[in-house]
Amino acid sequence: MSFADKVFIENCKEILSKGYSDEDFDVRPRWDDGAPARTLKRFALVNRYNLSEEFPILTLRKTNYKNAIDEVLWIWQKKSNDTHKLNSRIWDSWADEKGTIGKAYGYQLGVEHKYAEGMFDQVDRVLYDLKNNPLSRRIMTNIYTHADLSEMMLYPCAYSMTFNVTGDKLNGILNQRSQDMLVANNWNVCQYAVLLHMFAQVSSLKVGELVHVIADAHIYDRHIPIVEDLIEKKPFEAPQFKINTGISDFYSFKVEDFDFVDYKFHEFKTRIPVAV
Repeated sequence: MSFADKVFIENCKEILSKGYSDEDFDVRPRWDDGAPARTLKRFALVNRYNLSEEFPILTLRKTNYKNAIDEVLWIWQKKSNDTHKLNSRIWDSWADEKGTIGKAYGYQLGVEHKYAEGMFDQVDRVLYDLKNNPLSRRIMTNIYTHADLSEMMLYPCAYSMTFNVTGDKLNGILNQRSQDMLVANNWNVCQYAVLLHMFAQVSSLKVGELVHVIADAHIYDRHIPIVEDLIEKKPFEAPQFKINTGISDFYSFKVEDFDFVDYKFHEFKTRIPVAV
C-alpha cells in the first residue's frame, strides 16, 4: 500500500464517521442542477509525507499528475491567472469573460515586493533565500491577499507555503483553508510534493517532509457513495518518482521533466460531480 493511499483512507474514514454535517444550514456551493452542495467535514487535518522515502500519489485511482504539474507550473513558474495558458479546463467555471481568474493564485506570486536586498516577487524571494539564507525561518509565501480578494474569481484554497531547511533537506508546510477530499486532495499533495522536489534540486538540497494542513477537510454529499466505494479498494505500492536531474534553473522545468515509473492504479470511470 502506498503511504498516500493509507493517509487518504484514514482521512476519509474519519470524515465519514466523525464529520460534522452542514445539512441544516444555507450553504454557498451549488451543484449543476442548482441544489445546495452539502458536506461532512473535519476541522484541521494534518498529514505528513516523507518525500525522501516515497512520493505521495494515490493508487486507489489515477491522479492525473501531468495536468496537476501543469497547473502548479502555471501558478508558480508562469505566475499566471490566464486560463488560456493552462492545458486543463479545471478553472473554466471560475474564469471571467477574458479567461482570467482575476488577481488570484499566480498573479499574487508575480507581484514584486521591496526587501532590503532589492525587489523580488514571492517565488524569486524563495529561490534567493534558499541559496543565500537557507537557515532563515522567514522563507514563506502567502497568496491570500485581503486587499485583492474582491478582485479574485475564487479565494485561494491552498494559500500559503512555509519552507524550512533542516541540515541538507528542504521541508515545506502547505496551508489550505478548504479541501474537497475526493476531487482535490491528492491533486494538491502531488503538486506541492513536486514543487518541493523542484525547489530542493535547484537549491542543491535534498527533499524532506511535506506537511499538509487542511482547515476544512470535507466530502460533499453526492461524493459520499463514491468515496465509500473507493476506500474499499486494495491499494498498490507507490511508483518511483523521476525528475530530470539535469535542470538547475527553476524556470526551465517542463511537465515532461517528471514521470512515475510503474504507476499502477485502479481504473476509475465514475463521473464525479463538481460543486461550484
